[in-house]
Amino acid sequence: MTSEAPILLSERQDSLLILTMNRPERLNALSPELHEELDHALEAAARDPEVKAVVITGAGRAFCSGGDLGGSSRPRPKGLEGRADHAFHNALAARLAHDMPKPVIALMNGPTAGAGLALALACDLRFTIRDAVITTAFAPNGLSGDMGISYFIAKLAGPAKARELMWLSEKLNGEEALAAGLVNRVYADAQTLMSEGLAIARRLASGPALAYRYMKQNLILAETENLEQVLRAEAFAMARSGGSEDVKEAAMARREKRPPVFKGY
Repeated sequence: MTSEAPILLSERQDSLLILTMNRPERLNALSPELHEELDHALEAAARDPEVKAVVITGAGRAFCSGGDLGGSSRPRPKGLEGRADHAFHNALAARLAHDMPKPVIALMNGPTAGAGLALALACDLRFTIRDAVITTAFAPNGLSGDMGISYFIAKLAGPAKARELMWLSEKLNGEEALAAGLVNRVYADAQTLMSEGLAIARRLASGPALAYRYMKQNLILAETENLEQVLRAEAFAMARSGGSEDVKEAAMARREKRPPVFKGY
């Protein structure tokens, strides 16, 4: 008797953590169990000082087809409040990806829909393939959307385009998703995506983690706060990063004509 394969694969490459949703037979649909595995892995990554960047991707031919609507062995939450609480807690992975003070990169290697799209949009960078199928997918199922999809898609695509994407739920390929502002880069195929995307992720994982931390904090702040508040946050972050060992290392590396080796403090 063989044990079942884990539904979330975790691989460390130096300071880079690669999380692979591993339900290829269900196009990596988010079951309650996979939700929990992602939550735990991202919480641990956010706390681990040795993890400097995180990649989220999918096994097989899909990134994530959304919530698993095919049923679960777990009982459904009872009552309106129970179902609402359940949906809110399902969004933890998206919140962690958005909020953790480290770069999080989604490598969207194939179909990406519904809650899977929300998870990708919560990441800092999104790379996909030319033949990807990307869609909000909620309206055709009579659902309004969760996991922050409304927030992320409006921020990235703008309010008018967000309405079109949510209401019409049309399927976009990689180039169309790029034009809509949903992804950063498009590659010819999944093999190239993984090769090039992981190279960028490794570059971020070896970069100035302290500076990245404050860059991400300031960019999130800039989405909601006024100029003065952002300027004050930037001033503190510059004072903090300006006195860091990473700045000294960067200056020394320039003098010695070598790549810097950042320590993250």
